[in-house]
Amino acid sequence: MSEKKKRRRKKSSVNPGALLRPEILRYVVAAIAVVVVLILIITGVKSCGVKQDSPEKAVQSLVKAGVKGKTKDMAKCFGAGKEVPEDIQKEIDATVKYYKAHDPAKVKIVDCGVLTQSKKQSYVYITYNLVLQNEQEYPCIGTYMVQQEDDGKYYVIPASQITEEMSRTAAESYSDFMKESAYKTYTKAYDAFMKKNPGYEDKIADKVR
Repeated sequence: MSEKKKRRRKKSSVNPGALLRPEILRYVVAAIAVVVVLILIITGVKSCGVKQDSPEKAVQSLVKAGVKGKTKDMAKCFGAGKEVPEDIQKEIDATVKYYKAHDPAKVKIVDCGVLTQSKKQSYVYITYNLVLQNEQEYPCIGTYMVQQEDDGKYYVIPASQITEEMSRTAAESYSDFMKESAYKTYTKAYDAFMKKNPGYEDKIADKVR
């Protein structure tokens, strides 16, 4: 081999041992640690479970938190701080108890939307299925009044704080909602489930008494 080729080879070669020197390894480990922390932060933000930047998300977050039994997240959906008012706590406890009676493996949101909106208040419907341990899906439906606060976030109004005027407006809107496809889809699924599982709701009622 010519001297010229040897020199060229020497210049282009890389010493693998240089990459394993302690001072370089420290930088590599530190860089990996930073990346891992960033991934954990991003993942944590995405999985916080409580989203309140729209009336629908506030309601969906409440339902998901209730099925999982996450009472603190439910309180956030109602706009409560560390000290949860008694009326809100009672509603949370009753809701969690109802879900536990079904013993669901998870929840599937089927549909969710705003029925009426006035100023900063929205009347929201949601249909969802409780996926039971035997993999059957129990159809559920719910409606909630949602309030947008000064911080721009939306919070579900507790049942104890619903006024007569709100109730009248809700009743009129719900009557119209019963003609919509979302409601008809729910009733069809519900009837099919009850036909297949007669007496199911009586068993649930016994558990929540």
